[in-house]
Amino acid sequence: MCFLIFGAMKKLFLFALPLVLSITSMAQKPMEPADLFRMQRIGSQACSPNGEMLVFLVTTYNVEENKGTRRAEMINLLTGEQSTLIPEEYNPSELSFTPDGTKLGFISSKSGSAQLWEYSFADKTFGNITDIDGGIHLFRYDPSGKNLLVGRRVKMDQKANEKYSQFPKTEARVIDGLMYRHWNQWSDYSYNHLFVMAYARDDASTNMKDILEGEKYHSPTMPFGGAEEVCFSPDGKKIYYTCKKLWGTQAALSTNTDIYEYTIESGKTRDLTTENKGYDKAPSFSPDGSKMAWLSMERAGYESDKNRIMVMDMKKGKTQDITENFKYSADGITWSADGSEIYFFSTIEATEQICAYNFKTGAIRQMTQGVHNYTSIIVPRAKSPYLIAGKMSMSQPVALYKVDMEGKDTPLESINEKLLSGIKMGKVEKRMIKTTDDREMLTWVIYPPNFNPNKKYPTLLYCQGGPQSPVSQFFSYRWNFQMMASQGYIVVAPNRRGLPGFGQEWNDEIGHDYGGQPMKDLLSAIDEMAKEPFVDQDKLGAVGASFGGYSVYWLAGNHNKRFKVFISHCGMFNMESWYGSTEELFFANYDNGPYWQEANKENYKKNSPHQYVDKWDTPILIIHNELDFRVPMSEGMQAFTAAQEKMIPSKFLYFPDEGHWVNKPQNALLWQTVFFEWLEQWLK
Repeated sequence: MCFLIFGAMKKLFLFALPLVLSITSMAQKPMEPADLFRMQRIGSQACSPNGEMLVFLVTTYNVEENKGTRRAEMINLLTGEQSTLIPEEYNPSELSFTPDGTKLGFISSKSGSAQLWEYSFADKTFGNITDIDGGIHLFRYDPSGKNLLVGRRVKMDQKANEKYSQFPKTEARVIDGLMYRHWNQWSDYSYNHLFVMAYARDDASTNMKDILEGEKYHSPTMPFGGAEEVCFSPDGKKIYYTCKKLWGTQAALSTNTDIYEYTIESGKTRDLTTENKGYDKAPSFSPDGSKMAWLSMERAGYESDKNRIMVMDMKKGKTQDITENFKYSADGITWSADGSEIYFFSTIEATEQICAYNFKTGAIRQMTQGVHNYTSIIVPRAKSPYLIAGKMSMSQPVALYKVDMEGKDTPLESINEKLLSGIKMGKVEKRMIKTTDDREMLTWVIYPPNFNPNKKYPTLLYCQGGPQSPVSQFFSYRWNFQMMASQGYIVVAPNRRGLPGFGQEWNDEIGHDYGGQPMKDLLSAIDEMAKEPFVDQDKLGAVGASFGGYSVYWLAGNHNKRFKVFISHCGMFNMESWYGSTEELFFANYDNGPYWQEANKENYKKNSPHQYVDKWDTPILIIHNELDFRVPMSEGMQAFTAAQEKMIPSKFLYFPDEGHWVNKPQNALLWQTVFFEWLEQWLK
């Protein structure tokens, strides 16, 4: 039966792709890969200052054209009425209301480059506000309405053919420091800079002030920082921004990112967090401007340290860690309308919940419960009886909800409701499994739709990446557990050692031990599940990406014939060659240290998967991407060479136009096709 489902799925790729967005009512069926690109994906949101209108981005995909397009939907929070506010022809991003709420700003390339546009609610018209050379990638309105902050790229380094003009056709690079490439891009000789300009003045674009003028640093930080890393003070007189003021090799070795204050009138800058040598990011002001909060990690070089919320009294200059007695990490700071509370997310026991800190009591309360992840928080208006939040689970993509102060939520929109109503999801079960050192490990088990406990099922061990990111209730558009279950597999997804959400000690227990207790935890999970009568012990597989790909390579040489198939995506195979070719070295140093130092040599010898290739004996699919500079493609090539030379059944899936992830629609569907073909060949 499962084979027939998969065969139908492959035919769908050929005949139904042009109809990706044409959904009709249907009886419930198991999920298929094309469904992932039928789903509309909800993005960032903005609420009007009066709390009456919520605007949010929605991305739809056209697989035949191999691209996605955004539009902006609006919900009237008083009536519940929903309508399209910004059509797809604008492909909007970066939503923000003007301080008076009369207009909605957004970035669009409709004019030919990415510029600030505005929709006027009074006139119901669109206007192009900026015309800045090279375009912009973010903007912030001054709360006073006087100024505008925009982010743009500034070229500050020379290409080789510019420095050596006698060789105008050379494409060579002359490199004198690390970070010459990052995640999936080589340096383009430019830096993210912030410019302050007068708002809505004709000559504004020609009178911009670069607040990082002459500095070869990025703000927002590369590559994932955005508008959340910058803000105005509530009176509009100062700008606060996140920046790692280190260049080249020093930037690759350090996490020392600070919060800077720029005074518009004087042009002076000061570092507010100079004493902390770890991350300081995402400044956010209380509504009255008396306090500023930001996210902070204490340990230098450790990107997975506890994320604290620091709050500074702006008059006294004193700073307090309001999460000092809170066990978990925090993220996503949002102030209440009256400034009496801060709302934030926290990963707690493999779910992401909304929590609140109360300044009067000094206490933190967990507002929400349940098997899901919250992904965004908006406070609609003063004295609002609810928050607006994004929520997802393994069985549901992000949807928007009202969340009352007791944590009860109600849906706000139904964009994917029709599609989801036609999909039969499998049961998601929480299990606590004993580890080899007698600890309890939370493990998610996802069962096929129409699961029958009297049958035996092939079972997949999912190995999480990160290496320190939780197996929470995320809905992935690639590693989708319901997708795997829909093809007739039981999925076992353990929160092994080194994952957040269970206290910092559990999170830290991976350093210098990649192939130790974390791998024992993975084996504990699959061994425990293999005892179940419905698990076919002769049809076990292990799959994973990034550190999960490393885990698969390590298990391939240490599994003692447990598994019949492996799939590794963008995994680290040789720890020494990986160390010498990755870009951000701070976490490599914190977790393992340089391989040439005597104190680290045994760690590399014991934990590097390539040391165990002599024991490889199981079919393996290796997937790697050309533009992955976090785990360079040579890691996958080395692993494939080893498998081929040992005459082990193996296949190499290569994407020349993807980075650490697979994002383009047709690439993603090819990924799913080859993934399930390989599993079917060796487990069915």
